[in-house]
Amino acid sequence: MNSNDHVTDLLISCPENPGVISAVTNFLADHHANIVQFDQNTTDPSAGMLFMRISFELKDSRVSYDQVEADLAALASDYGMYWELNPKKTRKRMAIFVSKEGHCLTELLLRWQSGEIPVEIPMVISNHDDLRHEAERYGIPYYHIPVTSETKVQAEEKALNLMEGKVDFIALARYMQILTPEFVAHYPNQIINIHHSFLPAFTGANPYVKAFNRGVKLIGATAHYVTNDLDEGPIIEQDVQRVNHRSTADDLKISGRHVEKQVLATAVSWHVDNKVLVHGNKTVLFV
Repeated sequence: MNSNDHVTDLLISCPENPGVISAVTNFLADHHANIVQFDQNTTDPSAGMLFMRISFELKDSRVSYDQVEADLAALASDYGMYWELNPKKTRKRMAIFVSKEGHCLTELLLRWQSGEIPVEIPMVISNHDDLRHEAERYGIPYYHIPVTSETKVQAEEKALNLMEGKVDFIALARYMQILTPEFVAHYPNQIINIHHSFLPAFTGANPYVKAFNRGVKLIGATAHYVTNDLDEGPIIEQDVQRVNHRSTADDLKISGRHVEKQVLATAVSWHVDNKVLVHGNKTVLFV
């Protein structure tokens, strides 16, 4: 058994209250839980929002996980808490969506294979058949679902049917299709996209061409949760790389690929490790 199998991550967001941290820690003590890590942040100590990430062990046979979950719901109602319990022994299940470019897919698969990202990958879904070999050499089922403007709704329904009961969240590893609001509604704050620019600059298509035409000295990538507003979802991770006047648009694209795959893999890793809390259109990161 892995040493983390006894560990559960508790995520909490609620209005700031002088007694809420004490209430949570006392609650865990009363349930014979051992706190192994505690992080918190507040937007305003007197009238803001409080965010917590608590990792605890529950080894005492006198208390069940179900009992903790039920009692926590009662505590949460007293303080207006949003909360999540995520046992480490239960791995999240990730579907990867791709189109033709494979650098982000390969990075995720390599980190999955090495155990760096402890997640299950039940499927890769693509609107092209180009990357089938990349997924299948890792033993992961690959589903080719072509998409046109006329068949988008049917294609998304097919993907949703494939994922039903098998997938907890989705990584868009350079999936070059805009998802419909109906699709996004099935996975709120559970779809991670990699955008090939440092948002909010150069939204939409062809950001490297736009960056080249603007003469930028830094290019970047942004991983964010998908919402119905294109490229406007809560940002999880960003990074940049320096370029200069000698860089062509193709040079920017090549350099950008290195940033993209690192940023997406980092964002996925944080999501899997329960280090991200969404508040409005922002994220709180416990990293």
